[in-house]
Amino acid sequence: MNLRRPNANEATATFNRSRSVVPMSGLCSRCVDGCRGGCEVWLASFRGREVLYPGPFGEVTAGADKDYPVDYSHLNIQGYASGAKGIENPSPDTAIFPNVDTETEYGWSKKVKMRVPIFTGALGSTDIARINWEHFAVGAAISGITIVCGENVCGVDPQLELDKNGKVKHSPEMDRRITTYRRYHEGYGEILVQMNVEDTRLGVAEYILEKHGIRTIELKWGQGAKCIGGEIRVKSLERALELKRRGYVVTPDPENPAVQAAYKDGAIREFERHSRLGFVDRESFFAEVERLRKLGFERITLKTGAYAMTELAKALRWGAEAHIDLITIDGAPGGTGMSPWPMMNEWGIPTFYLEALAYEFAEKLSAKGLRVPDLAIAGGFSSEDGVFKAIAMGAPYVKAVCMGRALMIPGMVGKNLEHWAKNNDLPKTVAQYGTTKEEIFVTYEELKAKYGNEVDSFPWGAIGIYTYAQKFKVGLQQLMAGSRNFTLSSISREDLVALTEEAARISGIPYLMDAYREEAERILEG
Repeated sequence: MNLRRPNANEATATFNRSRSVVPMSGLCSRCVDGCRGGCEVWLASFRGREVLYPGPFGEVTAGADKDYPVDYSHLNIQGYASGAKGIENPSPDTAIFPNVDTETEYGWSKKVKMRVPIFTGALGSTDIARINWEHFAVGAAISGITIVCGENVCGVDPQLELDKNGKVKHSPEMDRRITTYRRYHEGYGEILVQMNVEDTRLGVAEYILEKHGIRTIELKWGQGAKCIGGEIRVKSLERALELKRRGYVVTPDPENPAVQAAYKDGAIREFERHSRLGFVDRESFFAEVERLRKLGFERITLKTGAYAMTELAKALRWGAEAHIDLITIDGAPGGTGMSPWPMMNEWGIPTFYLEALAYEFAEKLSAKGLRVPDLAIAGGFSSEDGVFKAIAMGAPYVKAVCMGRALMIPGMVGKNLEHWAKNNDLPKTVAQYGTTKEEIFVTYEELKAKYGNEVDSFPWGAIGIYTYAQKFKVGLQQLMAGSRNFTLSSISREDLVALTEEAARISGIPYLMDAYREEAERILEG
C-alpha cells in the first residue's frame, strides 16, 4: 500500500486520466500515446522544474498529504471522574472549565508569556506572508501569542538599502513587520525574527537590534517542509538579477544568455530564489550564540527540522549547554508557502516520531543533570486536541505548539470577508450569519468593549485570528477540565493512552488496555 498518491495532486494542479493507477509510480496503468494531460510526468515534459512546486505561488499554502503509519490520532486523552490538578480547593463549583488557565511561558531566564500555547510558523519572504502580514501581526498581538518573522525578509525587500559594507542600512519591509505587531502588543507573546545564512551576511541581527530594539532572535537550522533553504518565485528578469547580486542562489541563472533569451520568448516566466544550506557544527554554533548575546539579544531561540536523530540530539544537547530559550522542532510533512512537493512528502521524520525521540533524548539529558531548554513542536497541527496531545506527550519539556497554516487561514478568511462585504458579494455560507462585521464575527463586541472604536481600524483578518484563538482557548479548556488539569503545567504523559500497540511502542505512552491496569486491579481487590 502506497502511503501517498504520487504523480498527481491538486497542489501541483496535476491529475490522472485513468481511475486505475499503479500504486508505486502513480502512473496510469494504461498510459496512452496522445493523452492530453495531465499527470506530473506529462506536465513536467514541457514545464520542467516548475512542476516541483505547489502553486500558484503567493496565492496558496500547501500541506503534504502523505498518510504516515502513526500520528497523533493514535492517541486519546484520558478522562477522570475525580480530582483536579492546578486548582485550590477543587469542587463542582470551582473546577469548571472556564476557570482553566491556558497561559504558558517559554525562555531560559527571561520568560515570554502567551495567553494560549500556540504561535505562528515563520512568516518570511513569500508573497502570502507579505500580503497578509497586517492581518497576521495584529491578530497575533491582540490574541496574546508570538509571531515569527521568517527568514529573508530584508534580503528580498525591493526597497532594501545596503551600506558600503553590504549590510542592511534600511529595510522598510522589516520595519513594517515589526511596527505592525508592536502597535497592539500587550505584553503577551513577542515578535521574534528568524535568521539564516544570507540574513547573517546582510547583518539583519544588528539592524533589528539597533533600530527596533528587538531582543529575541531565532537561528534556523531547518523546517519540516523541506531540507534545503527557503525559496520564493520572482516574475521579472530584473528582480532575479537583483537578488543574485544580493548573494542569493537564483535558478535558472538570470545571467545566462540562453536563459535571458528564453525569458524574452516567454518560455521562462518565473525565477526561483533559494537560500543556501547551513552547515552546523558545535564550535560555530556556540560562537554565533555568544556573538548574538554580546550584541544585546536577551533571548536566542532555535528552529530545527525533520532531520535524522543525530541532528535532533545536537539541537537538544548544544541547546542545553548554550542555554537556548526555546527550541522549535518541526516534523514532516509540514506546510509551506513554497517548498518542492516531492520533498515535502518524502523527506524527514514525521512529527509524531520526532516528538517521541525529542522526549526520549530530553529525559536522557535531564538524567545527566542538564537542564533541557523549553521545547515547541510543529508540523501538521490545527486544533486544540492535537496541541493537548503534543504538550502531554512531551511533558514537562514541551510548552507550546507552532502552527503554520492553521493560524494563517483565519487571517486570510477575515481578509476575504472584508473584501466580499465591501463588494456585496458574501457567499451564502457567510451571509447566513449576517452582512456586517458586527453580525459575522462572534467576538466583535468583545473586542469593541476592550478597544473601543479602535476596533474599527483592525483588519478583518486580525479579528479572524482572534476569533479562532478564542475557539481554541475554550476547546482546550474543556479538554483540560475533562482530564482534570487546570493549568498547562499539570498536564502529563499519564493523561494520554495509545490506541495501537505500535503507537505505544514508538511513543512510550501506555497502550489503552494497559494504562492504569494495576491501579484498577487494586480497586477491584478492595
